[in-house]
Amino acid sequence: MHSNVALVLGNKVELNGLPSDRLKARLDRTVYLYQSNLIQKIIVSGGMGKEGFDEARVMKDYLIKQGIDSNHITPDNQGYTTEKSAKNLKVILDSNFKESILIISQYYHLNRAAFLVRKAGFLNVKTSFARYLEFRDFYSIFRETVALPYVMIFN
Repeated sequence: MHSNVALVLGNKVELNGLPSDRLKARLDRTVYLYQSNLIQKIIVSGGMGKEGFDEARVMKDYLIKQGIDSNHITPDNQGYTTEKSAKNLKVILDSNFKESILIISQYYHLNRAAFLVRKAGFLNVKTSFARYLEFRDFYSIFRETVALPYVMIFN
């Protein structure tokens, strides 16, 4: 599972400016992998949520509060979709496609995310999932079952 770069995909920020439980679980997984020396650099990718917060900024702030050096975290505040996050990765890493990438998200989202990161040109893509389950996952699994074939055909 060792990778040079982790791409942490964004999610909802609560009205109080804190990560939602789902997003916090992704960030906690990131902290664990970083502290275990399995990742060195972290890209937090998210857009401006309807709640009025820059997801990438909130994610970076959370990771810093957990003891991660801010110099190891790059925010991508234009990653408002998974596809956009994958494309932005090319720019952030200066098209260094040999860089190993570890995508961190919910388990049901990882196949589509990995497909899009590979489609962006990256050769060594791995995944890790947040340790968080909720009732909404049933809907999300169904959504991803439809979304992955759609992306593979029309992207």
